[in-house]
Parts: sequence; C-alpha cells; structure tokens
Amino acid sequence: MKVSARNSFKGTVKKIIPGAINTEVLLEIAPGIEVNAIITKTSVENLNLTIGQPAYAMIKSSDVIVAID
Repeated sequence: MKVSARNSFKGTVKKIIPGAINTEVLLEIAPGIEVNAIITKTSVENLNLTIGQPAYAMIKSSDVIVAID
C-alpha cells in the first residue's frame, strides 16, 4: 500500500459506533493511545471493519497547529 499521507499509524479497531450516515471508529495505535475517526457507514461496510481487526489511521493535513496553555 502506498499513500501520500505523511502520518500513518497502524492500530487495532477498538470500537465501532454506527450512526444513520456516519460511523465513529476508534483505533488503538499504542497501549492507551487512541485515534477517533468519523467515516461514512458505506466505508465501514466496504472495508468490512470489525472490532479487533488491524487498520491504519491516516492523517493528511495541510496545517498542523501547536498550542500551549
């Protein structure tokens, strides 16, 4: 698999919360570190996502903002 996204994190599907149109998918990319994604219900079906399955969180953004308190 080749992608243009600069940030790709391999993880495990921890939770799938279906909605009417979009579905929330929670990936654990390291112990205690999770990434939450909102994707279409159709995408979840096309990927055949199931809990415990390996998957990648790919993040492509033209801006990254750093902030402090």
